[in-house]
Amino acid sequence: MTYDIMLVRVRPGLTLQETLDRLNADFDPDADLPPLRLTQAQRNEWDQILRRVSRDIGPVESEEYLYSLTLETVGPPGRVQLDYCGDTAHIEVAYRHSGPAALEVMELAYRIARIVEDESGLTGHDFEVNQPTRTGDPVKAAARLSGVSEWAQDHLS
Repeated sequence: MTYDIMLVRVRPGLTLQETLDRLNADFDPDADLPPLRLTQAQRNEWDQILRRVSRDIGPVESEEYLYSLTLETVGPPGRVQLDYCGDTAHIEVAYRHSGPAALEVMELAYRIARIVEDESGLTGHDFEVNQPTRTGDPVKAAARLSGVSEWAQDHLS
């Protein structure tokens, strides 16, 4: 289980929620995922995201999979994973950070989300705490991450 932040390319004339509703309506859980087929513009966006995250944040590991492009941060404060699919992306943070460590890793996750927004035009939203990543408060996200991490540590270990 991970703390997830969604990023989507909002369709013209629709709100973020309307775009998500349409994406969800088209989703078939029994169907195979289609292979990743990025446009040249989307491939360029990914290259820019990789360059900028590496420059502004630090080293990352990157892989290309059949269904997405992925980057993971390397080193402190912890692993943050970004999966990019062209018109959607999501950021995952493991529920293992609490207290000050949760704030550090959520500040990192929000920085990555903002870079993705800048370089791709995707719109990010943190549904865990119901706030946009562009203007949202990582402190609020860190409190949620920390609370769930502490609960999991107490009840699942």
